[in-house]
Amino acid sequence: MAKYKLGDICEIVSGSTPKTGIDEYWDGNIKWITPAELNDDTYIINDSVRKITELAVMKTGLSSFPKGTVILSSRAPIGKVAIAGCEMYCNQGFKNLICSDKINSKYLYWFLKGNTAYLNSLGRGATFKEISKRIVSEIEINVPNIEKQEEVVSTLEKISEIIALRKKELRDLDDLIKARFVEMFGNPITNPKGYTKITVEEAIEAGYIEKPFDGNHGGKHPKASEYVETGIPFLMANNVNDGTVDLANCSFITERRANRLDKGFAKDNDVLITHKGTIGRTAVLRTDYKFVMLTPQVAAYRVKRGITSEYLCGYFGTDYFQNDMKMLASSGGSTRAYAGITAQLKLRLIIPPLDEQREYTDFVHQVDKSKVAVQKALDETQLLFDSLMQQYFG
Repeated sequence: MAKYKLGDICEIVSGSTPKTGIDEYWDGNIKWITPAELNDDTYIINDSVRKITELAVMKTGLSSFPKGTVILSSRAPIGKVAIAGCEMYCNQGFKNLICSDKINSKYLYWFLKGNTAYLNSLGRGATFKEISKRIVSEIEINVPNIEKQEEVVSTLEKISEIIALRKKELRDLDDLIKARFVEMFGNPITNPKGYTKITVEEAIEAGYIEKPFDGNHGGKHPKASEYVETGIPFLMANNVNDGTVDLANCSFITERRANRLDKGFAKDNDVLITHKGTIGRTAVLRTDYKFVMLTPQVAAYRVKRGITSEYLCGYFGTDYFQNDMKMLASSGGSTRAYAGITAQLKLRLIIPPLDEQREYTDFVHQVDKSKVAVQKALDETQLLFDSLMQQYFG
């Protein structure tokens, strides 16, 4: 197997941005992409959000790159990868690789995809990190013969398709729960069944829930230097996804450190919702830990009587409540979205009869069993994929 520098087997090209103040350069039919248009699941990209005109190309001196070019974002962020499905242009946020006949573009795509952390470590710059053409050209890659490259690509594509299918199954199950909520309780905006409508503050006074709480602010907030390998989970906004709480990939602090904190002690069956920076992600906490600690980014609602955690979480996930939450978060004048606990007391809740909530809760539990099985299959497939990526490119 031969080892090459990318600059020896690829032509590396970038782009630029036509002047945005010249209307004649924009809204044409020529595809022009930016790093923001790539995500973790992008493989072949065939279109762009913005289009430029032939005049922009001529006056700016832009050069296109052909179909099959490996597109690599080189700043803001570094390491997003795709393959051009047609001739395109781009802005200055890329270092794109036009492959020679020595390397399959899809093989190079998977190599770069598996080395995101390494690519980011190569970033240079004070204001923002960027990888230059010189740096990209010096990256080394092991290149087997074309037949072997095609075999590697075929294997990774098949497993990647299975992973995508499993993720879609999880999304479909989440959508099923949301659809069941609306089917049973109606649209909260119109409240067609005339359920009791009260504020969070009134729900506390009536004994439905305890007062919501979040984690410790300011000097009491644990520092990153205090994190440990195992201990008490320390939940941030990115650990709360719609419907699930990621306790495997969160930070941890010691129980002794946790016990020095004033608040933020969440327990099994609490309903979590993100309320700072990232707004509105919600899930019911399921844990065998005695408690987990919240950061100021996450609030917890603890039910008492007359309301189930599953119903409250489902209600938090409705467009009606999400819009209220996001309007509240943007009304405080802060540069960062934040819906404080005191402000949340004015949010509106709808309380159906408990027997209807319990029926919905039973449905959620049944769907959750299916989600556990799908997640297990996804984790196993992802483990296989990661192992092969290490074998091929590690």
